[in-house]
Amino acid sequence: MTAPAVLEEAAAETAGSLTVLKARHPGRWIAGAAVAVLLAMAVNALVTNPAWDWPVVGAYLFHPSVVHAVLFTVELTALGIVLGFLLGTALALMRLSRVPLLASAAWGYVWLFRSVPLILQLLFWYNLAALYKQISFGVPFGPAFFSVDSMDLIGPVTAAALGLALHQAAYAAEIVRGGLLSVDPGQLEAAAALGIPRARQIFRIQLPQAMRSIVPAAGNEIIGLVKGTSVVYIMALPELFYQVQVIYNRNGRVIAMLLVAAIWYLVLTTVLSAAQHYVERRFGRGLAQALPPTPLQRVRRILSVRRAARRQRPAWGGGERR
Repeated sequence: MTAPAVLEEAAAETAGSLTVLKARHPGRWIAGAAVAVLLAMAVNALVTNPAWDWPVVGAYLFHPSVVHAVLFTVELTALGIVLGFLLGTALALMRLSRVPLLASAAWGYVWLFRSVPLILQLLFWYNLAALYKQISFGVPFGPAFFSVDSMDLIGPVTAAALGLALHQAAYAAEIVRGGLLSVDPGQLEAAAALGIPRARQIFRIQLPQAMRSIVPAAGNEIIGLVKGTSVVYIMALPELFYQVQVIYNRNGRVIAMLLVAAIWYLVLTTVLSAAQHYVERRFGRGLAQALPPTPLQRVRRILSVRRAARRQRPAWGGGERR
């Protein structure tokens, strides 16, 4: 027998006699125990403290007025996001334009609407009739074809949707611009060399790839706007926070009604977070790194690992170990 064969045989015998031990992580166990204790304390405080007034929470959680307020909050969010990102995309393209006037105008819009607080913008649009009694439509600096009273054209709901959309457009413009800049410029140069029109380069090549960077930030903006709609309570619109205030001013159950609002905001943001997760997976296809698993895939993986561990356990039978 040759020397290498002897060494391999000895190494195999030594490896077979070794016992593999799992690495111990006492820090993880301590941290997990501390978090479990804190969670148990929080749950105990929520359940045992009568000041939370859970019966009142259950009575008003699906009250018709509250449900209608939730639907109105969703409508305001949808209007603000759709109009805001449409305008924000146009502003982002203007910022990247080679025309100095367009780039400067887009920069000025972003600077202005990001500098003024949202509540001031809403109040401005709500009181627009104090500045302009009528709004005329016609030739710029020329004759007007017809005029409309500002109060008739811009009501409270229109003012709220307009304020949210214009405010959101300033942030959406920077999100879209950052996503477009994240795409390798070499792809646009190759597309230009092939004679592909500029508009098709943007919407068929650049924008689909930019969505990988746009979606996470856009998801955060949508979730923030869901909670930001609570600002329109100053306009006496029946969104969730305003409706909750009306109810607790009537029945005096302040904590319970605030908890009702908190639960609905948690539900809305949870649904949007789950949708954002799946949209990110959709636009993340084709990347080198593996896609993050969905919650359902994580549950399936945990169950499959446990089943495999049970099957691999040593079976005892007939007085000997198999």
